[in-house]
Amino acid sequence: MSEPIRCISPGDGSLVAEREVAGDAAIAAALERGRRAQAGWKRTPLAERKACVERFVAYFEGHRDEVAWEITRQMGRPIAHSPGEIRGLAERARYMASVAEDTLAELAADPKPGFTRFIRREPLGLVYAIAPWNYPLLTAVNVVVPAVLAGNGVILKHSPLTPLCAERFAAAFEAAGLPGGVFQYLHLSDASAEKVISAPEVDFVAFTGSVAVGHQVQRAAASRFIGTGLELGGKDPAYVRADADFEHAVENLVDGAFFNAGQSCCAIERIYVHASLYHRFVEAFVALTRKYVLGDPLDPKTTLGPLVRESQARKVRAQVAEAVAKGAKPLVEQSHFPMSKEGTPYLAPQVLVNVSHEMALMTEETFGPAIGIQKVAGDDEALARMNDSRYGLTAAIWTSDAEAAQALGERLETGTVFMNRCDYLDPALAWTGVKDSGHGCTLSKLGFAALTRPKSFHLRTTTK
Repeated sequence: MSEPIRCISPGDGSLVAEREVAGDAAIAAALERGRRAQAGWKRTPLAERKACVERFVAYFEGHRDEVAWEITRQMGRPIAHSPGEIRGLAERARYMASVAEDTLAELAADPKPGFTRFIRREPLGLVYAIAPWNYPLLTAVNVVVPAVLAGNGVILKHSPLTPLCAERFAAAFEAAGLPGGVFQYLHLSDASAEKVISAPEVDFVAFTGSVAVGHQVQRAAASRFIGTGLELGGKDPAYVRADADFEHAVENLVDGAFFNAGQSCCAIERIYVHASLYHRFVEAFVALTRKYVLGDPLDPKTTLGPLVRESQARKVRAQVAEAVAKGAKPLVEQSHFPMSKEGTPYLAPQVLVNVSHEMALMTEETFGPAIGIQKVAGDDEALARMNDSRYGLTAAIWTSDAEAAQALGERLETGTVFMNRCDYLDPALAWTGVKDSGHGCTLSKLGFAALTRPKSFHLRTTTK
């Protein structure tokens, strides 16, 4: 029998929740129930599905404060920031509902006398979504809502670090009147989570998480003809050109690096600055970084909370230490942040210069509040360094020249190109990555494609 899931708050080390993991019988029952429920749900008119999603969103908006408190307790984001995740959930869910009718509409073939011909977007069946802890509502809603809108059933396996978020999704759908079994969640061990991928009832797997686990998901699904959507790691770069709006670039890049303690797949993790701005930029960046308040995430004055667990803080500390050993220079005094202590998840932000791509800090995902800043001579050098990565999720260019930004963006190996902003998902645009950042797409009108299959109707109306 598997050990129960124990969610421990990184803020104070207290127990937030303890849950038993589902056994084989419970998993089998959920899969069978999901298949039966989906068969009826796919025949439900789209207008009713959209109304259900709106009620789902209304539930979260009506319980915003308590859901935000649960997020903060589970993964340590400052309570001043957690309500923003509910706003993001609402924005994405409502956008996907707004484009569902056009996107899922039947596609008529050219007229042909004596025939009726069209293509219909059919739901796949049962979608298995595996969600992470860092943005526990947003990463899940990207898949769950469009899957439900398209007529699929969903089983959500959430991170053991944020189990209450899966339960909130279930409560929201229940309040919305979604038929029982269309959405379900399972608390699972790692072994059981992988076995579900191989279950014949599952028609699609959506995973957000690490590259290593993404490979496991892909292998588990390889024996079956089912699709997978994988949103994996990132080492997202930013380039500050000589013509950038200086103050705007500093303010937004500090936030892009350190919001959520840097625990974001699209956080800025390396910065390249034109030589003409470099020293001034570093000085301003460090000055603003020192203004963060590291502390109890339940304190409204806190702007930087602990990492999700001590082992993650240890990993970031090791990456910084390796960079320093290879010649990097840290610029933020750790004594300025007394809550930052070895052996705890509390970690002060750090800015390093004299960095190079010989350091893991500049090549491997950090997922914490540490950033390297490197001087570049111009666009060509910046482009080469930005592309020198096994990841490709987003890249940000800071400039007053939109034409130059687009030209650079066309040469960048990334899923999203930003100009003068970063660390943001626009639900109207495809969220996708290249290289080890994964494959597939969520959000936008294209986000429905992987959750449906085309079915052609070729109807001969006369035999003459």
